[in-house]
Amino acid sequence: MEIYILRHGIAEERAAGRSDRDRALTPEGRRKLERVLGCARAAKVAPSLILSSPYRRAMETAQAAAEVLEYSGKVVAVPALEPGGSPQQIWQEIRERRQEKAILLAGHEPLLSQTVGFLLNAPTLVVDLKKGALVRIDFDRLGNSPQGALQWLLTPKLAAASAGNQQKKPGREGRAGH
Repeated sequence: MEIYILRHGIAEERAAGRSDRDRALTPEGRRKLERVLGCARAAKVAPSLILSSPYRRAMETAQAAAEVLEYSGKVVAVPALEPGGSPQQIWQEIRERRQEKAILLAGHEPLLSQTVGFLLNAPTLVVDLKKGALVRIDFDRLGNSPQGALQWLLTPKLAAASAGNQQKKPGREGRAGH
């Protein structure tokens, strides 16, 4: 099984009188997120299920992933992905859906970084999961304790560099010996 862990994009600042649950993605957050998701699409990321925190910024992130990755199912909100959730609860959600080929999880920090370490059976691993970053972890089996294998981590900065390189046209300038 492939597990994709996607931290929500840049969101509005906290404001007095407004619930943290209701903060939306900013235009910059959407742009950076879409670059990451474009790279994921190019890498043939195709989730068979998308699970998300019910918080607005995470749901908007999950919906953006659904659109860009051409996911036709429904995004499922699960409490385990809320900021108060635990890596163990997330693992249980994954195990309950063992028939899926690829699950994308959208949520928050520090829960998602902790979950990466937990899924790799390396709970002391320090992961700096930037807003809009995407991680892939693969599993051969879904036992009581996870034993995942890290495949890659894509940050918005890497996605922007990749997009910049794709826009450059190949030519002779800058090549030595020509």
